[in-house]
Amino acid sequence: MQRPAPANLPPLSPAALEHSGAAAAHLRAAIASNGGWLPFDHWMAEALYAPGLGYYAAGNVKLADADDGGKTPAGDFVTAPQLTPLFARTLARQAAEVLRQTDTHTVLEFGAGTGALAEGVLRELDSLGLAGTRYLILEVSADLRARQAERLAAFGDRVQWLDALPNAFSGCVLANEVLDAMPVSLFAWSDAGQVQERGVAVDADGGFTWEDRPAPAALAAAVAARMPALPGYVSEINLQGEAWIAAMGNWLERGAALLVDYGFPRSEYYHPQRAGGTLMCHLRHHAHGDPFTAPGLQDITAHVDFTAMAEAALEAGMQVLGYTSQARFLMNAGLMDLLAGLDPSDAQAYAQAVAPVQKLLSEAEMGELFKVLAIGRGMTAPLSGFSRGDRLGKL
Repeated sequence: MQRPAPANLPPLSPAALEHSGAAAAHLRAAIASNGGWLPFDHWMAEALYAPGLGYYAAGNVKLADADDGGKTPAGDFVTAPQLTPLFARTLARQAAEVLRQTDTHTVLEFGAGTGALAEGVLRELDSLGLAGTRYLILEVSADLRARQAERLAAFGDRVQWLDALPNAFSGCVLANEVLDAMPVSLFAWSDAGQVQERGVAVDADGGFTWEDRPAPAALAAAVAARMPALPGYVSEINLQGEAWIAAMGNWLERGAALLVDYGFPRSEYYHPQRAGGTLMCHLRHHAHGDPFTAPGLQDITAHVDFTAMAEAALEAGMQVLGYTSQARFLMNAGLMDLLAGLDPSDAQAYAQAVAPVQKLLSEAEMGELFKVLAIGRGMTAPLSGFSRGDRLGKL
């Protein structure tokens, strides 16, 4: 049995409901095989990545196009590269600094989505005199990988796909909305001030339900090191993201990684008033907080604790090069110069080009919620994206 969907979600087709039913059956089997309870990070991993069933592994249309003719676009959410090519062009300018400073010639993107970011970055790098740059992509979704290959076919063998992390890499790493999609552990502070791990069980009707158990020692220690005991407080911790950053310290020999995502420094992430955590789901452009709705059909995300990611980089022997809001980063890195190059004589075309930029920069939308963290190794000069408004001191 499926639990009722949150109000105001769009209706789903019979085929979508059938797929979600199969995904739910898979999740129930995973819970049963683990003794009737599954830690949430394991449940989230299966809901998102189970072969043929998980959200990122089932061939669903996940990312929307910005220009939908005034109708609701396909997919479940819109990312910055879909909003405007100016995002990719600006990011490319920062990537060019990294490549030139380290005398390297390769970009590695994690989770390349529709390929819009890769296409924009490559075209801008070409215009900046870096036409020999190679572009590597590590993509877990076979569906998105196929879409990327079609979109990027014109670049020939300059674009290559990896099946695993490289053993060694020098160049610029791009990760736009990657950390937020990594499975997170959920925790809750009990009335007695003990850390509980939140997991998923199956109720009497066959639906999914929350169940808390005493947290393993490592998880309890990690939580207690980051915040005081607040009975009733529920939140997340992205240990997989931290491990990913730590692993980067093993293979990034020279260069920098630009990590773009929504999140906060730790003092804001675990603020007493954020007592319900940041877990968020996206289904057909509707955001809600119930991960048990339509498993296999919706994205499940959590905001990023950027302090934790910076600490993981330092512990792995890397540099923390800068941290600021997306708005400040884009303006520092050259977005305003690109806007100045647009032709305002065609008022309609100019307005269409400028409108999505306002969404990228607005404090009420993506400009403040999204942050950019740069980490690296062997970098010898500051990056222009952090020349003003760097917030490293707030991490």
